[in-house]
Amino acid sequence: MTATNEFKRVWMITGASRGLGARMAEAALAHGDAVVATARNAADVAKRFGDHPALLGVSLDVTDEAQAARAVEAAIARFGRIDVLVNNAGFGLLGAVEEATAEEVRKLYETNVFGLLNVTRAVLPSMRARRSGHVLNLSSLGGHQSGPGFGLYCSTKFAVEGINQALHQELAPLGIHVTAVEPGYFRTEFLEGNSLTVSPTLIADYEGTSGQVRIAARNISLNQPGDPVKLAQAVIRLVESPKPPMRLPLGTDTLQVIRDHIDELQRETAEWAEVAASTDYAAA
Repeated sequence: MTATNEFKRVWMITGASRGLGARMAEAALAHGDAVVATARNAADVAKRFGDHPALLGVSLDVTDEAQAARAVEAAIARFGRIDVLVNNAGFGLLGAVEEATAEEVRKLYETNVFGLLNVTRAVLPSMRARRSGHVLNLSSLGGHQSGPGFGLYCSTKFAVEGINQALHQELAPLGIHVTAVEPGYFRTEFLEGNSLTVSPTLIADYEGTSGQVRIAARNISLNQPGDPVKLAQAVIRLVESPKPPMRLPLGTDTLQVIRDHIDELQRETAEWAEVAASTDYAAA
């Protein structure tokens, strides 16, 4: 075991061999922290980062609960603790809701939601024992507002937001912070084949809605406005904060989505307020 006081923090990052996960791992290592970087194949971690004394690469399929428990055991055996858990592993599904098959949706939820829960349940006992820790759940601007073509992917991020909000309240009295990190469009390979499943079914009636999003996704891929290196630095600032937020939106596009969502809620609520209020029992 490496001495527990050698590093200020020990991170465990899922899906760390590429994309935002890799950028966060690089930033944490550069910050002088230790990182347990997981990927489906630990060889991908070694290929990305090489040999580093503060790095432990671990094979982890987050959909396998037993494997998640073993990964946490390996992390604690090496570094003695886990201070920051980053639930980053996930992928997208592009297509109209009706176009997606049950199997496509099931696989999406197995990773994006149930996988997050598997890893979180494996890590929390050690954090609770120490009354210390920070759980970062990767959400998205799609955790605030859904839309054509990405409805099912966004639904997994809505689930992450609900889990995050409850965890934040459940763990705060135990000294554990919980934050949903909500990136907009960042310039990674997320819209490429390794991270995005595109439903092969095409229904002509959706050509003007989700069909247009399919085209837009191809055009924006690798041209997204967000800088992954700056995102990683923002996450370092987040874990350094003594009072981290429950949600951290990242990117001007996410900020705009939140503003639009608030405006929509206020407008629609005002329009239907009379009907909403009419459903209470009459006052005695």
